[in-house]
Amino acid sequence: MKSLALDPEFAALLAGSHLRLVGTPLFDQPIPATDAARWLYEDAPFVLLAHNGEADPRFVYANRTAQRCFEYDWDEFVTLHSRLSAKDPNREERARLLDDVRTQGYSTGYRGLRVARSGRRFFIEKAVVWNLVDHAGVYHGQAARFADWTDV
Repeated sequence: MKSLALDPEFAALLAGSHLRLVGTPLFDQPIPATDAARWLYEDAPFVLLAHNGEADPRFVYANRTAQRCFEYDWDEFVTLHSRLSAKDPNREERARLLDDVRTQGYSTGYRGLRVARSGRRFFIEKAVVWNLVDHAGVYHGQAARFADWTDV
């Protein structure tokens, strides 16, 4: 499987879907298109995650901030089913959120309990979750962005 970490087409899908569905730019600052993939992966001050559109989706993207937050490296992240980022009691809440996003295109202001690789539990705060839909309307999965989290 091709790594999406520094893929300019995937960065364009992330940013374009966010702008079309959420109505705001993904970037908090102007980033040249030629540098967007590297900036999102290496320098973005927020967590950025994406999973594919399978019935039991797997992460396909996790920037460095996400890797630090969840304590997984790239290779571990992209083999992880995204449901495993939430503890069992919180998986139903997470499933409701993702169903809402699937039907409405996006959701903002989400707060949910997550678990890091070490077992550390934390709340993600003010998350934006949106569908990854290309210009042709093809669904590729979902993405999430948040800058705030609080350890429990």
